[in-house]
Amino acid sequence: MDTNKTKAEQFFTKPVHIFLIAVVCTLLWGSAFPSIKSGYELFQIGADAIGSKIIFAGFRFSLAGIVTLLATFVIQRRVVFLTRKNYKGILLLGFLQTFVQYYFFYLALGKMTGSKGSIINATSTFMIVILSHFFFQADRLNVRKIIGCVLGFLGIVIISVTGEEKLGFAMDQEGFMLMASFSFAIGSIISKIITQQEDPMVTTGYQMTFGGILLVIVGFLKQGAIGVITWKGSLLFAYMVLLSAVAFTLWSMLLKYNFVGNISIYNSLNPVFGTILSGIILGENVVNLKNMVALVCVAGGIYIVNRVKPQKAEMVSRVEG
Repeated sequence: MDTNKTKAEQFFTKPVHIFLIAVVCTLLWGSAFPSIKSGYELFQIGADAIGSKIIFAGFRFSLAGIVTLLATFVIQRRVVFLTRKNYKGILLLGFLQTFVQYYFFYLALGKMTGSKGSIINATSTFMIVILSHFFFQADRLNVRKIIGCVLGFLGIVIISVTGEEKLGFAMDQEGFMLMASFSFAIGSIISKIITQQEDPMVTTGYQMTFGGILLVIVGFLKQGAIGVITWKGSLLFAYMVLLSAVAFTLWSMLLKYNFVGNISIYNSLNPVFGTILSGIILGENVVNLKNMVALVCVAGGIYIVNRVKPQKAEMVSRVEG
């Protein structure tokens, strides 16, 4: 064991821990799909009520950010403020990875099928691997990563496309979803850079709070409103807040101590878990050959990308010189 590593680095770079944490994060994010659909029903948010959907997302992420900051206060026993050195980067992260991503995501999803949206949104995995090649010298693109990403993406295509699905491109549908994917990818790179100097919980807390507030403001400007509030809806909303706080914090920790390209491949599990949990929670039929083949493809892609142990050399960002 490398004695020069901190306990946190030792924990978050251990292969079995990386796998378990990444699966937990993607499981939580996968559960968000049926949770959001249930939330729309419980809060009586109509299919075309884009402003209300954006407000719903805004309250979720701003409160998740506040919960994360409160947890940071409890753990560190001090109030943590943004530093002059990192506040611009954290606000930029909140703007891109929370506000821009979910703004375009909800606009696009309101006009296209969920299956087509999940395919395009999953391209963020490719974007992150490619961007990492240019920003981080130790996270270079290679044949193994390309094969793993292609296999994982194949699983996403299999699980998302039905025989009746038609391919096409419209700026306010596929174009907006690509913008959402690219925002998440750029945010992952920014998060990696910022967390080299800033605590991941602080970064996550402030970026979600800032991005969530922007979403709420825009949602109100679009004449949005939250419908009926019930105790069932409140409990579901509380779960969604916690899943965002936990998943994004843990994911930031993984990005801080590992190659971004190696971690991003686990995003391929999001639509897999989303489909399985939709079957359990919403009663959709998901136990079929198509889903099983997709799961094998995704698992195989993850294995291929991560089968070579990460290099021991410290990752150096090109932007840091």
